[in-house]
Amino acid sequence: MTAKELRRSYIEFFKSKGHSEIKSASLVPENDPTVLFTTAGMHPLVPYLMGQPHPSGIRLVNYQKCIRTGDIEEVGDDVHLTFFEMLGNWSLGDYFKQEAIEFSFEYLTSSDYLNFPVDRLAFSVFAGDDDAPLDQESLDKWQSLGVAKTRIAKLPKKDNWWGPAGHTGPCGPDTEMFYWTGDGAAPETFDSENKQWVEIWNDVFMQYNKTADGTFEPLTQMNVDTGMGVERVTAILQGCASCYDTELFTPLFDRLKELSGHADPRQDRSGRVVAEHLRSATFILATDITPSNLGQGYILRRLIRRAVREGRRLGIATGSPFCTQIGEVVIKEYCDIYPELAQRNDVILKELELEEEQFAAALERGEREFNKMIDKFPPHVEKKIISGRKAFDLYQTYGFPLELTVEMAGERDFTVDETGYNKAFEKHQDASRLDAEDKFKGGLQDHSEHTTRLHTATHLLHQALRDVLGDHVAQKGSNITADRLRFDFSHPEKVTKEQLTEVEAIVNKHIEAGHPVSRDEMTVDEAKTGGAIGLFEERYGERISVYTIGDYSKEICGGPHVENTNKLGSFKVKKEESSSRGVRRIKAVLS
Repeated sequence: MTAKELRRSYIEFFKSKGHSEIKSASLVPENDPTVLFTTAGMHPLVPYLMGQPHPSGIRLVNYQKCIRTGDIEEVGDDVHLTFFEMLGNWSLGDYFKQEAIEFSFEYLTSSDYLNFPVDRLAFSVFAGDDDAPLDQESLDKWQSLGVAKTRIAKLPKKDNWWGPAGHTGPCGPDTEMFYWTGDGAAPETFDSENKQWVEIWNDVFMQYNKTADGTFEPLTQMNVDTGMGVERVTAILQGCASCYDTELFTPLFDRLKELSGHADPRQDRSGRVVAEHLRSATFILATDITPSNLGQGYILRRLIRRAVREGRRLGIATGSPFCTQIGEVVIKEYCDIYPELAQRNDVILKELELEEEQFAAALERGEREFNKMIDKFPPHVEKKIISGRKAFDLYQTYGFPLELTVEMAGERDFTVDETGYNKAFEKHQDASRLDAEDKFKGGLQDHSEHTTRLHTATHLLHQALRDVLGDHVAQKGSNITADRLRFDFSHPEKVTKEQLTEVEAIVNKHIEAGHPVSRDEMTVDEAKTGGAIGLFEERYGERISVYTIGDYSKEICGGPHVENTNKLGSFKVKKEESSSRGVRRIKAVLS
């Protein structure tokens, strides 16, 4: 079964069980300051898991594109990916453990679907602790389906519990499904520490609310959230050791072989890094993010530059640009599933070309800096060691890989303090991981009155910017905290002081007008015809939510908002600056 067949099989199975298919949301979360990218299929659905009605109903299914950046340096082994796809099905207050487990078991074992032999499957459930009891219901359900007791592990909270995302909120046990990838028959007893048992699916049961005093109370609306990795399951279905051996990556490696002359880039760590990182970068570029030194743009830049330097190690000649050629393959392979790739084809390829050109120059500067560093050592010094700090500075400032520093040092009879480099790198990585992979709380970071007011003010700001600057203005990102709003929008030049003053005046005028704020559900076509603005291609389901502010603003949005603009107070722009090429950023507050 191919990945394309797996996606469609999963969707059709759950549609036959009464689920509505929803589209993959953007890789860039809306109104969530705690993560840079969508990290799981449930991430865009948090407002609905918290109780807000979903336009497509209470049973949902989709495939979701995701980015996780905490282990970029590990990419190249059989396991780690930056970009990946998740299959997921959700119950929003409808079915719970019994049906969820039945659905999972049927899809895994039925000859009409994955047809996995039961004797190669194993499962885990929450063992229970002082906060919540053993998940006896899940345990009993798996056994009722014919699963042997020895194939069901009872594991602690660190393994079989989800949430809460913050200190308080929805949480609950999960049950995980594993497939035996080892040679021969699977062991009779499931050992979760045996890495030949590979996790393939996870059903999360949100049944508790953790309160401020640390107690766990049953939720009124109990939800189911599941996740299955497309790349991992495709590899298993095809009997491959890793996803790099599947058709998902074959076209990329074929092109890399042509470019580098390498006999088998698929089996070379550098080849894997180039293919994986440029696949990830292509998808990020499709969201209007461009390379920069901040936030998502920094992650994008890091991915492209790692790909460039690993391409050099693979054998692609210096001065031979290649990123656009790999990007073209990614777009061709995925554009029928994710049409935004084709829609932004020219922009994606141009940005890949520009970033590769810039980094080629940085590599040359790094080599010059390296030579200066070497020349500073007195000839009589016997132990010629480049400090770990200096080696890391070469990496951080010029993107100079440690391997290249070590190789060049050896040619000059120098060594490198790799231990010191690793310590400096780990310190940097820990800081980056906290920034890039912080746990999300979903939707608006909090639903306090002030945060909700800022959310409504963002809609007024968006429309005011279009009034003053022109209809080319479109949202490129939004970040709302309890203190301020941050709004990124398309505009080719700095917004003048006079223009900002006019924008402020317009927003405050509509705040003082006391416009009612209303929410309506409609089709995408109805929203477009009615003049709503927003990222239509990133909305899932046939029906969407549209918030209207008087007769001034109409925008697709998940909410929440105030009931009337007279609740907002006074609006003030605090800063206007560049976010990235062609994108400006405004920070504003409400008094």
